[in-house]
Amino acid sequence: MATLLVTHHACIDHDPGDLHPESGDRLRAILRVLESEEFMMLHREEAPHATREQLMRVHPLSYIERVMDAVPREGHHHIDGDTVLCPESGEAALRAAGAVCTAVDAVALGEVRNAFCAVRPPGHHAEREKAMGFCVFNNAAVGAYHAREAHGLKRVAVLDWDVHHGNGTQHIFWDDPEMFYASTHQWPQWPDTGAPSETGGHNNIVNVGLPVRAGSDEFRQVMSDVILPAMRDFKPDLIIISCGFDAHANDPMAYLLLQVSDFVWATKEVMALADDVCGGRVVSVLEGGYDIRALAACTVGHVRALMGI
Repeated sequence: MATLLVTHHACIDHDPGDLHPESGDRLRAILRVLESEEFMMLHREEAPHATREQLMRVHPLSYIERVMDAVPREGHHHIDGDTVLCPESGEAALRAAGAVCTAVDAVALGEVRNAFCAVRPPGHHAEREKAMGFCVFNNAAVGAYHAREAHGLKRVAVLDWDVHHGNGTQHIFWDDPEMFYASTHQWPQWPDTGAPSETGGHNNIVNVGLPVRAGSDEFRQVMSDVILPAMRDFKPDLIIISCGFDAHANDPMAYLLLQVSDFVWATKEVMALADDVCGGRVVSVLEGGYDIRALAACTVGHVRALMGI
């Protein structure tokens, strides 16, 4: 079965400012490398807008309206020091969340084996009523609750290997026993969440911090010994990857030393787990990754693994 790529040009147009690390060049680089001949077999769809109903499963209407009202007609609007909106940001945020719902639909209906959502702004720092850390809507969480409501996939696991802890996804899942969040991230590190003691209201949260300069051996060990077994025990109906590549050794935003091969290995391990527990259903959504060359190389490795090549 095929792999689906979901993206939209509007996600490039989201512009937080000339010096902002979360730039449109990230997505330009990804889409450029995915145009090569080896990716001709990818199924491709344009991301639609997430509907109000889809967003409201995660974010209250008051928050959604507040975000959309904050989108400026010109210039920039700072939600906080890191999260900046331009006139195109509302469109991009709606399509980023909508992409994950489209990917969930295709995977749940058996139209494709798995999917990668090449979108921005990212989402895993967005809490129910708070945008932060470059994130506006929590794309992975929107997709998780869409899987439940639209397809009856009641138990969803989100695996987050971004170098920064996904405080937003943890916050949203905390009291829901049928949602599972697992994260490996640099510790300590902004946003100062993700301690091992943070286990959720139903032991449905697993956090494993990695020390500064941890590399392949440490990452693979915690994935093999802690993260993947916990996900297997949860028995999800769908796995969503919050797929940040900023733990790569060349990334300027943190101090882990992962290589492309580590993300390829992790992707294959997740796919094998999904084959065992949930019919192979995997949806991956882009989060961080700020060294453009490393981001492109990691994406190539990740999508190759999803495609089985």
